Amino acid sequence: MKMANPNRLTQTLSKLVPSPVKQGFATGVQVMTDQPGSRYSVFSASYPKALAEQGVTAGGTPGQFLGAYAARVLTDIGTDSSRHIYWRYNHPMAIADKIVEKVAGKAYTELDPTQKALVGLSVGAPVAASLGVMDITNPGELFRPKGYAQSYAETGSQDRRETAQPGLEAVERLVLGRQGRPLKYETAKEDIPSLTPERYSRFMQNYYQDKGLGGLGLIKGTAENLQGYPEARIVGFPVGLQSAGALAGGATALRQALKRPGRSTAAVAGITLAGSVTGALSGNLINQAIAAGNRPQFPTTSQYQQGM
Repeated sequence: MKMANPNRLTQTLSKLVPSPVKQGFATGVQVMTDQPGSRYSVFSASYPKALAEQGVTAGGTPGQFLGAYAARVLTDIGTDSSRHIYWRYNHPMAIADKIVEKVAGKAYTELDPTQKALVGLSVGAPVAASLGVMDITNPGELFRPKGYAQSYAETGSQDRRETAQPGLEAVERLVLGRQGRPLKYETAKEDIPSLTPERYSRFMQNYYQDKGLGGLGLIKGTAENLQGYPEARIVGFPVGLQSAGALAGGATALRQALKRPGRSTAAVAGITLAGSVTGALSGNLINQAIAAGNRPQFPTTSQYQQGM
């Protein structure tokens, strides 16, 4: 059987592509070549601006614009550029880091790596501790959060609060920041005495069935988590008022601390930590007030007897 000539095949395919598309493809390649070190995501806002500077726009030159984005899609797939964005921001802690950078401003980005790490930890530690992926008061169960199972519980075990793989469990929770799946109602209630069947049922429906914004399940929220607190979920990771308060308080305190030139890194970190802890405590107080309002109110024994 005679094989097709690859050069002839390429020439044939090239003739099928309109000239404006080919021109746009070449322009797109040139624009990306002039941006060394950049990520080449199709979602980048800078790419259409750079194309416009070359006279390539969706409205004015649609053929060239299509060709330029064909080059972009090909490059994006080959370099994993869009997937790197997801990998970078697929956890609330990564998003929190970016928010701190934006709020704290230029003075924060100009710190050296060690200073930035120390100051950033003053916000990051309270945020991480209050996200709900770990319970810092439960070291005996590798910081398992109340109401949630260990990821590596023994197969078929009745009590999934015990892990069979402590090393992997520690990495799963402390390094990857994963919470685990909700326990069955009876076991979860042992962790959370105020948990009711109604709240549990609503939460489980939200956890497994609610698709959230855009029907993708990436961002969603509930008025009551297992403990009765409002909670959002970003790519499956929980974010509540306590962690949001820690982030807001810490980032704001950091911005104010950096406004005074000459202040030591330790002082900036201390002020930032104080702001973050204050924000977390404020969020926790609001949580407690909301949860108290959500809990069913039962009559006391004396009230019950008076009603008889």
